[in-house]
Amino acid sequence: MNFNRCAKPGPVWLAGLSALLLSGCVTRPQPLYHWGDFQAQQYAYFKGDKGPEDGIQALEKIREEAKAQGRRVPPGFQAHLGLLYGQTGRTDLFEQNLQAENLQFPESSAYVKFLLNKTPKPQSNPDASK
Repeated sequence: MNFNRCAKPGPVWLAGLSALLLSGCVTRPQPLYHWGDFQAQQYAYFKGDKGPEDGIQALEKIREEAKAQGRRVPPGFQAHLGLLYGQTGRTDLFEQNLQAENLQFPESSAYVKFLLNKTPKPQSNPDASK
């Protein structure tokens, strides 16, 4: 038997070694969205551990981080933030965030329309002009 043949690096062996070394230099793809601790915030809210104001502050901070990094917020983020604003009575910010969700993720339009239609509109008071 001639084992001397395995000791010499051939072109296949060198190609394999080169591919292995070069694959270590490849950068991982960046995530599409900046999640921050959005999921933890949602979970804490739905568990009842945090109120709407706490959630608003945390989500606004995540939104600022995403903006600073030049990344987008994930699906549902602006809708959830809008719902929190709605619970605090700030209907203008409620609608603004839902519309932003609809613009960023058009597939959410049916749900956004449903939420906007369920929201009572502030009614003008005819007695206020007297």
